Amino acid sequence: MTEPKVDYAAVFRALPGAVALLTPKLVYADANVQFLRHVGLTRKRLCRTREQTVGRHLPDDLPDSDPDAPLLSKISASLRRVADTGEPDTMALVRYEIEDMEDPDDPGARQERYLTLTNVPVFGPDGQVALLLHRVEDVTELIRAREVALSLQEAMLPAPRPVGRHPAAVRYRPAAAALNVAGDWYDLIDRPGDRIAVAVGDVVGHGLPAAGVMGQLRSALTAACLVSEGPARALEVLGLYARTVDGAENTTVATAFIDWETGTITYSSAGHPPPALRRTDGTVEFLDQATDPPLAARPEHAPRVQATAAFCEGDVLVLYTDGLIERRREDIDTGLARLADSLARHRADDCEALADAVLADLLPPGDATDDTALVVVRL
Repeated sequence: MTEPKVDYAAVFRALPGAVALLTPKLVYADANVQFLRHVGLTRKRLCRTREQTVGRHLPDDLPDSDPDAPLLSKISASLRRVADTGEPDTMALVRYEIEDMEDPDDPGARQERYLTLTNVPVFGPDGQVALLLHRVEDVTELIRAREVALSLQEAMLPAPRPVGRHPAAVRYRPAAAALNVAGDWYDLIDRPGDRIAVAVGDVVGHGLPAAGVMGQLRSALTAACLVSEGPARALEVLGLYARTVDGAENTTVATAFIDWETGTITYSSAGHPPPALRRTDGTVEFLDQATDPPLAARPEHAPRVQATAAFCEGDVLVLYTDGLIERRREDIDTGLARLADSLARHRADDCEALADAVLADLLPPGDATDDTALVVVRL
C-alpha cells in the first residue's frame, strides 16, 4: 500500500495550538495562524502576517521600552537553553492582561489571561538541534477552574486547631506546577474520652469533580469515625458509601485512632502510604501492618484489617498523602526513606515547626507535581 504524501507545512499551519519555529540563533523560521493571532492579542496590536514574522530575530521582537520586554527576555533565555542542551524546557506560568474586546462599552477594561510556554528541540539528520519549536497555550479557563476548586477545597477542609488537649499541625499544599487541584484531604476528629481519630485521603482525579468527591468522602468518614469502634470498621462503612459516589472508586485513605488512656494507635489503610511514628529517640517506624486495597477497588465488598502500635509520651504521629513522598521515575521506598530522615533530623516538640521542616525538606519550591496533605500529632 502506498503511503499518502503528507504536506507537513500545511499541517503545521493548521495546528489548533499556537506554534512557531525558530532557528538556534532565534530567528523565526515559521509561525502558524494561531501563533500570529496570539501575538496580535498579547502585543496589543494587529496580528502580524507570516511574511512579517519569518526572518525576524526574536530579541528584536519588542523594544526595551515595551512592558512585555521582560517576558521576551525569559523566552529568549529558555530557547537558548534548549538550543544549548537539546532538552525541552517548560517555562513558569505567565500572567498578562489584554484589552477586553467583548466589552465595547468599557474601552479601558482589561482581561486577565494565563499562558504556558514550552520550548522543544527539533533535531536534524546529523543529530544536532536544527530548529526550536515554541508552543504557547492559553490556560486561563484551567486556572479559573483551579481557583474555584481550591476555594471549595479550602471551605471543606477543617481549620487548623488543637484536638482536645493534644497539639497538632495540619498543612495542605497544592502542586506548584499543576493547573488543577487534586482531591487530597485531612481530618482530625474528637472521640469520647482522651481519644481522637486522624485521617488523610486522596481522591483519584483533579479539579472540581475531585474536590466534590473529596467533600462527600471526608464528611462520611468523619461520621463513621464517631460511631465505629475501630478504623477498620470506619473504612468498611466508607467503602460501602464510596460505591454509591461517582468518582470515589480507588480513593486511598489512612485512618488512625489514638487512645491516650491505653497508649495505643489503632490504624487501617485503604491503599494509602503508611503513617509514620517518630519515637522520642529519633527512630521512625512506618505503620504498614494493616493495608488493604483502595476504596471500592475490590469486585466484592470485604472486611478490612487493622493493627495496633504502642506509643510513649513525646512520640509524634505523621499522616500524609502521596504528593509528599512520590516522585516520577523513583521507587516509593526512596520517598519513605527521605521522610524518615527528615523526621529524625528535626525536633519533635513543636508540631508546627516540624510540619514546616518536613515540607521544606520534601517539597522544594516549584518541584511538587502533586497536591500534599500533612498531619502531625504529638502524642
